[in-house]
Amino acid sequence: MGKKKLNRKKSNPQNPIFTGIRYTDDFKMQLFTYNEHELDENSDFLEQNFNGFPDETKQYWLNTHAIHDVEQVRSICKKTGIHDLVIQDILDINQRPKFQQYEDYIFFSIKSLLPSETIEIEAEQLSFVLGKNYLISFQERKADHFEHVRHRLRENIGISRERTTDYLLFLLLESILDNYFKTIDSIEDKVDNFALIDINEDPSPELLNLIEIHKRQLHFIKKTIIPIRDFATKIEREQFKLIQPKHLKYFFEIKDICLTLLDNCDKIEARLESNINLFFSIQGHRMNQVMKTLTVVSTIFIPLTFLAGIYGMNFANIPELTWKWGYFGFWLIILVIFILMLFYFKRKKWF
Repeated sequence: MGKKKLNRKKSNPQNPIFTGIRYTDDFKMQLFTYNEHELDENSDFLEQNFNGFPDETKQYWLNTHAIHDVEQVRSICKKTGIHDLVIQDILDINQRPKFQQYEDYIFFSIKSLLPSETIEIEAEQLSFVLGKNYLISFQERKADHFEHVRHRLRENIGISRERTTDYLLFLLLESILDNYFKTIDSIEDKVDNFALIDINEDPSPELLNLIEIHKRQLHFIKKTIIPIRDFATKIEREQFKLIQPKHLKYFFEIKDICLTLLDNCDKIEARLESNINLFFSIQGHRMNQVMKTLTVVSTIFIPLTFLAGIYGMNFANIPELTWKWGYFGFWLIILVIFILMLFYFKRKKWF
């Protein structure tokens, strides 16, 4: 099933459209309500029971997946005071990653990589709405991106329950970037296998196709990392009331992680480009060898053909034709020319 792109000129923000693929997962929500001393987890939270985030002494993380259910997504957003344009951005999974600050919340959407059994990379859009004491995450489908974050909250590991939801956003972004490292490492392992290929053989079209696929994958990964880096850079340069100053260092770390990922992508791309150049250089060298061989053969036979052409003409008065040793002399001249040409090319190291 193809993806339907949202036409913003024709769509009404008050009637948002989901532009992705409707998966079999039902719309589900998990609500974590916590502070330093307690945690309440509701794994099957229902939309009709949602009434916002009233207790300012607690932090809330509402995670949703299977956002093809437009009405439930819209209901949650309306109860939270999220603008219609943001709802449209959440449901438009074909758009570029986006960052937008509103008066009471920050909206941020990115692409997250998913495990895939095929050579192609699968990705989904993740959207976040960060408020004063809450964080809402919207996933296209159920995935295990944040399982270790849930575990830290449940077991009260580290400082996750002591901090506000902007720190929770950092943990979620860090978890997403961990998947990027795994995907890039997988591509690098495949690129390493190219070194085991015999370069004395012609590169197969399948191998060159694999290289182009990996280059395309890396280009896509870089396109999805750059918005995360830009988001962290913007936090570094500007002041956001929803990002506490003591948490800025964590978003600086997100920026450093993004730069490391981009650097790894550049290195792998350079290796792929080097492999392509090597293969085509080998192919060009072999073509030159063939042309050199043909040139040697042609050069040797040009004078011989010239002589054969002269004595093959139908003239009556060719003195050598009546000479007793003319036939043997002709072959002697051909043999001498042949030996001299071989000696010349051997001296020039053409073979």
